[in-house]
Amino acid sequence: MGRNQGQVKPTHNMDSKARTLYVSDLDGTLLNTSSAVSPRSRELLNRAIADGALFTVATARTPATVSTLLDGIHMTLPAVVMTGAALWDSATGIYTDIHGIPAGTVRRMVKIYRDCGTPTFIYRLVDGKIEIYHYGEMSETERQFLAERLDNPYKHFESLDCQADGVPNCMDDVVLFYAMQPDDKARAAYERIKALPVTPLCYHDIFGPETSIVEVFGPQTTKANAVRRLARSIGAERIVSFGDNVNDLPLMEIADMAVAVGNAVPEARQAADVVIDANDTDAVARFILDDMNRQR
Repeated sequence: MGRNQGQVKPTHNMDSKARTLYVSDLDGTLLNTSSAVSPRSRELLNRAIADGALFTVATARTPATVSTLLDGIHMTLPAVVMTGAALWDSATGIYTDIHGIPAGTVRRMVKIYRDCGTPTFIYRLVDGKIEIYHYGEMSETERQFLAERLDNPYKHFESLDCQADGVPNCMDDVVLFYAMQPDDKARAAYERIKALPVTPLCYHDIFGPETSIVEVFGPQTTKANAVRRLARSIGAERIVSFGDNVNDLPLMEIADMAVAVGNAVPEARQAADVVIDANDTDAVARFILDDMNRQR
């Protein structure tokens, strides 16, 4: 694949006027270094959507924060949330295309976290709302993470319907395990979880190199698979994806054009067909408008 800064090459022999689905990651990609969509990006995206752009986001986040981040963007498509565990319509608040973790697998995972002494959040999607549970002692970082995500109608912390160590009594409807732990604790659980029929991810993110994020989803639950299904449902013939981190690689691999922002990790830059400017420059929104003009 091409690696040229700002230069676009034809990809996958697609018709230049193919119906295009534009899909952007949020953190580090569409969001700037203040973790917000800038007013300029919002303006450009709305201009593109009004002109017919099929635009959505694919993120590890839940609607608890996605709803605020996308406020003011006139989305016409559902967002891919929780790394593809569901689609979420920002206009109606309705979840569709939900992919959870089987209850038997959840029980096996709980045993691993207990054996490794690795605290984790456990997310259940029940009646259109996310219930959050937490196994183990909660760190100050986790308390802050939780506090920033609970002041909204889409998520609540469940402290009653659970076992003494915080594990939910009901193992049905679990869509995500999310741990942010020191690297050794996180890796210990991750190495054992990899053997289960789930989709695990382990990476460093905004919490720094000493803290690893371990996300675990149901079988074949990825941004890429969710975007494929969405593209089929709306008749899109071409996918353009934007990303910055290793958890964006599966989506970049299935895209007809994979775009990395200038601040992306080396793996994402290497996987991209084109590298654009950094996330603080409204680069994603500008690229979408430019690409639409090239398609005319």
